[in-house]
Amino acid sequence: MKKFYLFLLLFFLITFFAKAQDIEEAAKNVYTEARYHYYLKTILLFNEYLDTDSGSFNTTELRFLHPIANKAWNLRLDLPLISTNSSSDNKTGIGDIGAGISYIPYLEHQNGGIAFRARVISNSATDPARGSGKWVFAPAVFYGKYLKKDKILWISSLENQLSFAGSDNRDDINTTSFENYFMFIMGKNWIAADAAFRYNATNKGFPNNAFLEFGRKITANDMAYIHPSMGFGSHKSYNFGIEVGMLILF
Repeated sequence: MKKFYLFLLLFFLITFFAKAQDIEEAAKNVYTEARYHYYLKTILLFNEYLDTDSGSFNTTELRFLHPIANKAWNLRLDLPLISTNSSSDNKTGIGDIGAGISYIPYLEHQNGGIAFRARVISNSATDPARGSGKWVFAPAVFYGKYLKKDKILWISSLENQLSFAGSDNRDDINTTSFENYFMFIMGKNWIAADAAFRYNATNKGFPNNAFLEFGRKITANDMAYIHPSMGFGSHKSYNFGIEVGMLILF
């Protein structure tokens, strides 16, 4: 009987310290800040307004993230509702629905982390004006690191979007983007800056964009942000825009 109780005690201690280590490792996770939380179910709801030379686009999007397996994997679903506004046409409807999966093979608090993502963006828009008319495959690689412990987070990404099916009447998509995101964390608030440099191999253009972001934690699991943005470069996709969003972790 004493051996049985000793076994129970050892089992309890091992379980306790394993739990403590898991909690400690989660607290050191480089991706736990704000919009880069891969270890909880996440709902992101945002509205983005873009001004273009041919009119305006207003996108209301619901994005759902769900960790799977050992939580190194993450599923993503994007459901956009798009309104177009021009001098001759005003329409609202479903845009191109996208789905993706991410994988984090390496994550360490001091040295940063690496992630891979693959997305498929469907040709699902209810009207050609609200979508690309193409099926698009978009692989990406990410690297993230704290530049200053728990204060400045840097995430760099490289993504290629390549169309593989869809309407023959629409331009093929072949765009490579290199993006850098810097988040400055100040208690419950954060300020972020982002610049994305793109090359569109179809029209030989550079549809770049940059934004500033201002965010705040409302509760431990709810956050809100706003970011104004601008497009620049040859064949830019828009002139200026503004996005307002709400992030819910659960």
